[in-house]
Amino acid sequence: MKEVKAILNDTLVLLFNLVLKSEEKFLREVGCKDLSINEIHVIDAVGKNESPTMGAVAGELNVTLGTLTTAINNLEKKEYVARKRGVKDRRVVFLSLTEKGQNIFDLHQEFHDDMINEIVNSLSDSEELALMKGLNNLIDYFMTNYS
Repeated sequence: MKEVKAILNDTLVLLFNLVLKSEEKFLREVGCKDLSINEIHVIDAVGKNESPTMGAVAGELNVTLGTLTTAINNLEKKEYVARKRGVKDRRVVFLSLTEKGQNIFDLHQEFHDDMINEIVNSLSDSEELALMKGLNNLIDYFMTNYS
């Protein structure tokens, strides 16, 4: 059992690093030399959210409003994101992707779709369920211990 745990640990560390390096390579290939991985993840969170507010996006990314504000300031200057104050409550700031931001969001989604399809294409239904259970256990561990 120790050997399985050691292999699993090494695999998760390697996988994490490979995903980050692949996303960096993806950014270079699509010509986004002005974006960081963190900025891509902010664009992704804005694009996935139906009514993205600063608070909702900060919550999804598990960052402070101050940290998100810095990222949004940069993304707004680079013309990937726009923000607008709420009409009813001016304290609420809504975010949206510009055409440039939407293009990056779509390309990033395609990158992740390809990655997930590669994982599940060769798995049986029971293997998919086992993988999801293991990953959910990992998520629960991080949420319980580090959130």
